[in-house]
Amino acid sequence: MNYKDNLNLDKLPKHIAIIMDGNGRWAKQKGFLRASGHKEGTKAVRDVVEGCAEIGVKNLTLYAFSTENWNRPKLEVDTLMKLLVSSLKKEIKTLKDNNIKLNCIGNISSLPKKARNELLDVIEKTSGNTQMTLTLALSYGSREEITNCIKQIATKVKSEELSEDAIDESVINEHLYTQNLPDVDLLIRTSGEQRISNFLLWQIAYAELYFTKILWPDYRREDLFEAIYNYQNRERRFGKTSEQLS
Repeated sequence: MNYKDNLNLDKLPKHIAIIMDGNGRWAKQKGFLRASGHKEGTKAVRDVVEGCAEIGVKNLTLYAFSTENWNRPKLEVDTLMKLLVSSLKKEIKTLKDNNIKLNCIGNISSLPKKARNELLDVIEKTSGNTQMTLTLALSYGSREEITNCIKQIATKVKSEELSEDAIDESVINEHLYTQNLPDVDLLIRTSGEQRISNFLLWQIAYAELYFTKILWPDYRREDLFEAIYNYQNRERRFGKTSEQLS
């Protein structure tokens, strides 16, 4: 089935988030070092990003490196950071050609200086692009994000800059890393694992969850189109009944 031809382009998810899982297992299955899996995974990133741009998805967020990933072996972390720098340099043309703005969420200050500078440079060079926003979640953890959000709000209440009674969902949204992004409509996780792994816990409150056994390095835009097709054939009720929707 050609999923792309069967998509309703007027009802695309406003925001797709992907947990890119399976690089290490892909490499192990082929007898390669884990670094080879991460390198191959960058090809999947390029194809999926271009696929989103092709059909008109406005927001794509990729879980690239979690706060917990810092606990991995130093060699793997160093490899991932070097790969981040080289990938950003290579992909700036793709971003410009597709009118894509790069964004980043997470504790960016914890990244190595070279990786951080390269990231900020590409963000600056693509800041005027308007077709799509690609967000990388780097050194990101949702619990840390929510904790920081609470601290910021508490500080404002203490200084009387904000009234306790004024705190609502919109105020919380304004203090999250994703303050300029809509809530996630579709969350995809590759590799067969079925968990959220501390990713966008607040933002996926009403997201449709889609799990696939495909390992991330093998994931391509056709697989993305299948996930979106599946999404479009679900009934999203947001607490209402089917009868209310119809």
